[in-house]
Amino acid sequence: MADTLAPASELAAKNRAHFPNESADYRRARNALLEEEIELRRQIERVAALRRELPPGGEVKKDYRFTGENGPATLAGLFGNKDTLIVYSYMFGPQREKPCPMCTSFMAALEEKIPDIEQRVALAFTARSPIDRLVAAKKARGWSALKVYSDTEGDYTRDYVSAKDEDMPGYSVFTRRDGRIRHFWSGETSGEMADPGQDPRGAPDLDPLWTLLDTTPEGRGKDWYPKLSY
Repeated sequence: MADTLAPASELAAKNRAHFPNESADYRRARNALLEEEIELRRQIERVAALRRELPPGGEVKKDYRFTGENGPATLAGLFGNKDTLIVYSYMFGPQREKPCPMCTSFMAALEEKIPDIEQRVALAFTARSPIDRLVAAKKARGWSALKVYSDTEGDYTRDYVSAKDEDMPGYSVFTRRDGRIRHFWSGETSGEMADPGQDPRGAPDLDPLWTLLDTTPEGRGKDWYPKLSY
C-alpha cells in the first residue's frame, strides 16, 4: 500500500490555503508542517492496520463477575448483542476519596458519544469501588449514558489492569467469535516508556482534550491537568 501513495510533499503542494496578512515565512513553515501532518495521518493508519491484524489473543477462560447498576453482570454479558467489547478501568478504588480527574476527563468526553459508539461496539467502565460509590459519582457528574460496573472482587483488575491490584487505569478490547471470548488488545505504554519531559501516554491519545490542546501554541503544558471542578 505504501508504494502506491503519493509523497506527502506532493500532496502538500496542492494546498491552496492562505490566511489574511500571513508572511511568506509562515506559509513555508506551515506547508512543511502540513507534510508532517500527512505523514502522521498515515502513521496512525499504519498502526491501526497492524492492530487489526494481530493474531488471536488469549482466550478468556475465567467467568469474570461484576456488579452493575442493575445487579450482577459477567464479562460475557457486557457484550450485549455486540461482537466487540471495550472495557475502560478507571481510577476510583476504595482508598480514593474522589475519582481520578484524568479518568473523569476521558469518560466525560465519551458520555455524549455513547449512542454513536454502541452502534459499533459495547463499552463498559469498571472500577474497584462498590457500585453505590460509582453510581453516586456518575450522578454527581450528570452522566446517564455510560455504564459503570464494580469489580468488587478484583479478579478482572488483577488479570487485565494490574497484577498488584494497584489503582491505575486500563483500556482493553475483547472479541467474541464463535462463542469464544478472546483478549484482542490493551494499552501497554507504561511510565518507563515515556520520552524525556513528557507524561507517559499511549498514542494516539484517547482523551480528545489533549489532541485539541496540541493544536494550540500553549500546547498541553508540563504541569497542567484537568480537575473535577473549577
